[in-house]
Amino acid sequence: MSGRPAPGTDISLARRRDVIDALRRGTVPQAGLGLFAVGLERFEAALDDDLATVARGGSAFHALRGEYGSGKTFFARWLAERAKRHGLAVSEVQISETETPLHRLETVYRRLGERLTTATHPPSALRAVIDSWFYALEEEVLDGDEIAEDDEAALTEAVDALLERRLADVARTTPAFSAALRGYRRAVAAGDGAGAEALIAWLGGQRSVAASAKRAAGVRGDLDHFAALGFLQGLLTVLRDCGHPGLLLVLDEVETLQRVRSDVREKSLNALRQLLDEIDAGRFPGLFLVITGTPAFYDGQQGVQRLAPLAQRLATDFTTDPRFDSPRAVQLRLPGFDLTSLGELGRTVRDLYAGAARHPERLTERADDTYLDELARAVTGSLGGKVGIAPRLYLRKLVADVLDRVDEFADFDPRVHYALTVNTAELTETERNAATSAADIALDLS
Repeated sequence: MSGRPAPGTDISLARRRDVIDALRRGTVPQAGLGLFAVGLERFEAALDDDLATVARGGSAFHALRGEYGSGKTFFARWLAERAKRHGLAVSEVQISETETPLHRLETVYRRLGERLTTATHPPSALRAVIDSWFYALEEEVLDGDEIAEDDEAALTEAVDALLERRLADVARTTPAFSAALRGYRRAVAAGDGAGAEALIAWLGGQRSVAASAKRAAGVRGDLDHFAALGFLQGLLTVLRDCGHPGLLLVLDEVETLQRVRSDVREKSLNALRQLLDEIDAGRFPGLFLVITGTPAFYDGQQGVQRLAPLAQRLATDFTTDPRFDSPRAVQLRLPGFDLTSLGELGRTVRDLYAGAARHPERLTERADDTYLDELARAVTGSLGGKVGIAPRLYLRKLVADVLDRVDEFADFDPRVHYALTVNTAELTETERNAATSAADIALDLS
């Protein structure tokens, strides 16, 4: 993260408010994370190099390592913003024992499609991407000056031929992907909205798609574990041809594998190993894969260490001082927060808030640097002294309980009129486990 915005930085009012609104709710903002990113500067150059490699048709992989509450989700979304600036599409998939088990890659691909987003399209951007791809193919055919724009039959035939050439590698292993794309285009041309929607759903890995739509496209059945990798390969081709040179895929909370049955765990770890092998073999040009997990997942016998080939791939030396961690390593260790960086985060958010406030001068006077440090210590104390899990609650209290009131009420002084209270209802499970008490905690800043 890059620290507080420099004086004079041109940040729109709407962007400031979107970020502040999310912090007020206690959630990670969907955009604008670079505005208050603290402590990630050391990763920027290396990750931008990775993104540039992916945009040139290469691939990249990192395993993000951090305890619960250390900011792994924040990091992933911060990276997603940078990826979109490079033109990449992004999808964040949360691994779940019941909803998205890793040993069934068809469920991962399905969630990927549902969460697919670009700089201009929110989730799910799948249909917009495919429509853009067909438009790009048509433009390429017409640029050849061999087919008239009003010759629909010849244009359709030429686009189908170009489609087959683009997807030749995919069609050798997963011919159904290109067949479904042709069927979708025919449905759109015929004005068959229901059929087109059904085939988009099928291309996205959805189940229970109308049999009639699949039959018309010449495809059958549902996506399975083995075909999922072929569909991913096809999606990367489509993205590249319509102006998105790659895809950042985040598999979040992979540590949930530690809680599943041993046979399921083995299959899941092997699926991850298979995916990494395919990336190394060059099957997925344009893919940047990031997984997130806890140290116990990477180091413990219920996680990566159960599968020796995977453990070897992810092995990273963390015996040295964290300040010497390489940002180019396979595993990236999040530095976490201490009280100093938590206070700095508070100052960054206060200054960001001031740019959209009615009375910015009151904010810097009454929520001064000393007060923000005291509030950081108080919130951390309410969570058993665990600074690493304090940022979410700290920012929520700062924005909703302090800055909003200072800006709204001329006579509100947080040192006089505010005492920090922490109720179990507003805490996440991790925060609740760390909290020493749910009783009111007096904040004496006199």
